[in-house]
Amino acid sequence: MRKSLLPEAGENKFQKIKRKSAVAEAAGIKLTKLSIGQPSGPALVEARCAAAQAVLSDDESKHEYQDNGSPGVKDFAKRFVNYHVGIDLNREGISFLPLPGVKPALDMVIKSLGSWVKDVRVATVGTMTNPGYPTPADMCAMIEGISHFHLKLKPEKGFLFDLDDLGSLGELGEGDLLMLNFPHNPTGIIAEIDWLRGVCAYCEKRGIRVFNDAAYARLAHNGLSQTLTDVAVEFPDLNWAEAFSASKLGNNTGWRVGAIVGSSEFVGDIARIKGNMDSGFVAPMAAGIIHLLENHNDQVEKVREMYAERLDCLQQILTECGMELAVEPQAGFFILCNSPRVAFGQGIADAEAFNDLMISKTGVVGVPFGSYIRYAVCTTDIAALRDEITAAFSRAKVAY
Repeated sequence: MRKSLLPEAGENKFQKIKRKSAVAEAAGIKLTKLSIGQPSGPALVEARCAAAQAVLSDDESKHEYQDNGSPGVKDFAKRFVNYHVGIDLNREGISFLPLPGVKPALDMVIKSLGSWVKDVRVATVGTMTNPGYPTPADMCAMIEGISHFHLKLKPEKGFLFDLDDLGSLGELGEGDLLMLNFPHNPTGIIAEIDWLRGVCAYCEKRGIRVFNDAAYARLAHNGLSQTLTDVAVEFPDLNWAEAFSASKLGNNTGWRVGAIVGSSEFVGDIARIKGNMDSGFVAPMAAGIIHLLENHNDQVEKVREMYAERLDCLQQILTECGMELAVEPQAGFFILCNSPRVAFGQGIADAEAFNDLMISKTGVVGVPFGSYIRYAVCTTDIAALRDEITAAFSRAKVAY
């Protein structure tokens, strides 16, 4: 008898929203999709042209397995990381690793702790996933020997966590992992230099590995945001790694290109896992990305400026209509609000209930995160739809 071997599990958050949106559209509701966290439109033309040239090249290195290197794009990982950070990385004890996107690398980062090796150890991992993008927590649940907890992201502290409150499942110690996400999805918060120095000092002293998913690093909207790399190099005994992605820079989500930098021991462990799991990225895509970043950064900056302007516009609309921001976004293309307790003249149980009402009554689609709701500006020209969005939230008559 054929049957699934997996336990019953809840429906994926984003697939559920897509399903509800499809039902609403089929019922004739015109949707304003502020839920989609994927840049719309084709990749920037400069990247496409360079990728096309690489595809047409007779150079075999551009068409073979890249594995843990990048023979088709010389020194890609180092060049890609250098684009994101503000310091010289020509120093001992630092390694680079090209990636076919950051999301699958999250699994490799967790597996590199070695918890799955029988009779070796149990590793504890803390993630920024409540509220947060759920993938790191989901992967922890699938890997043997991992004890996972959500870091306590405190709204009163701008959704940062306290270093004296990391022991939700026991004190983090030697060989455990602090898994960061800065700039953060869905809050849009950034990590500033003094706070990061505190994290690095804490982890170095206790032998805790620290990793940062920095997919939105180049979409910070002020000069205060720091990468983990900028700070971690000040701590010679820290085991650290940071991953950067090309997906958000110029509409390259499907190109699956990224890179990791970090202490040689940590990156080396990740590389051992990766070497048994994939054959590397597609070299022509990486060639297109590095050409764009090294020769046309002005085009990437225009994309960042567009998101900043849209966030400002949406923030003004939401606050004028009575919505409460959970925190003011400083990066990316998301804005997080507290879910109202009253809307459309009725009590609201949580953000999912509020989102369902907004879809059915106004066509506005967001993403619920427990008691918070996230709106995205990457696929919608907020200024062009200002009147429609304002009318939708005005109809809701929200209250807290």
